Amino acid sequence: MSTSYAVVIQGGGPVGLACAAWLLQKNPALSLLLLDRNPEEDQTIKTGDGRGIALSHGSKLLLDTIDAWPDQCPAIHQIHVSQVGRFGRALMTREELKQEALGHISRYRDIHLSLRKALRTIQKNAPHFVWQHAITDPVPVFETACLVHAEGGLFKEQDWTESGRDYQQSAIVGTVEVEKAIPHQAWERFTHEGPLALLPSHLGMNTLNLVWCGLSDASKRRLELNEAEFLSELQNSFGNRLGRFKSISNRRLYDLGLNYRKEVCEGNEVWIGNAAQTLHPVAGQGLNLGLRDAYLLAEKLAELFKEQKEFRLSTQNNMVEATLQDYAKSRAIDRRATIGITDFLARVFTSPLAPVELSRGFALSTLQWLPPIKTALARQMMFGRR
Repeated sequence: MSTSYAVVIQGGGPVGLACAAWLLQKNPALSLLLLDRNPEEDQTIKTGDGRGIALSHGSKLLLDTIDAWPDQCPAIHQIHVSQVGRFGRALMTREELKQEALGHISRYRDIHLSLRKALRTIQKNAPHFVWQHAITDPVPVFETACLVHAEGGLFKEQDWTESGRDYQQSAIVGTVEVEKAIPHQAWERFTHEGPLALLPSHLGMNTLNLVWCGLSDASKRRLELNEAEFLSELQNSFGNRLGRFKSISNRRLYDLGLNYRKEVCEGNEVWIGNAAQTLHPVAGQGLNLGLRDAYLLAEKLAELFKEQKEFRLSTQNNMVEATLQDYAKSRAIDRRATIGITDFLARVFTSPLAPVELSRGFALSTLQWLPPIKTALARQMMFGRR
């Protein structure tokens, strides 16, 4: 086995897998090593993380290019945004955007599995690709012209902090059965503790994915409630728009915060996905931003190595560094906009101050009655800034 590669990717989660797949699709002859902490077999992943993840329509278009779109991925046709106990609401629809869907919801493990399957297919025509599984600390060191860090992880479980904030919030996720759901509709209700989202699920129209963000101590207390008590508090927070909340399953708790690197490349190293930025789940932008990172980086690196059957590490450094700087410049506007929007929403929609609550109502009303502003915001969420 070679010990030097044109590109080494650390991280076998969705963003690392997607980056590897797009690189090899664009340049099958590339010398590429993927370091994956997961075992080669899929069984662990099949029984793993089942939380619902939002995939934008832009992400669908990207994943379709490598045949990696997950099965059982219900579409969102409209999004209802409001705040509890105050005026102001906005409704976004696919018709306004002239798109087949505003987004989709998939279980995290289904995205992970679909990308593994896609990469295995692409691997058959990539003679210089090595996929190492079950990597443990310390991560092996290999000579490489470019090192891609795609080991993201969750907030407070990451081994890096640079810039950002701890929102002092946690999210309870699970699946909840309701009495009368609206097909293909997502709900975002802002409470005084944080956003409460109900999203479509593959389990049927009346079973929804729950993401309930609240103060850390309050969320921990709710996690320990019995089902009836939990559903009662959820009903009080959300209201009666979906009728009675009937059951809750698979409750799990995640700490929420913002981590982001000011510089996403240094020398021949580059950070993408959650290794570059970890976002609050409001508006569901984290994985979508990471997939856009991976796609553009793959475009830049595949082009760099396209004409080179062989590479020499000693002569590649300047070209790789210039390419990564170009990548970082190309991603700067989208990163800044997406990080800024999610951070703003996470903070401003949890303020209990009366003037802020009043301003939020006016903002939602303005969004509803000024379609160009609503369309611009929706397009940023769906496709990012280019």
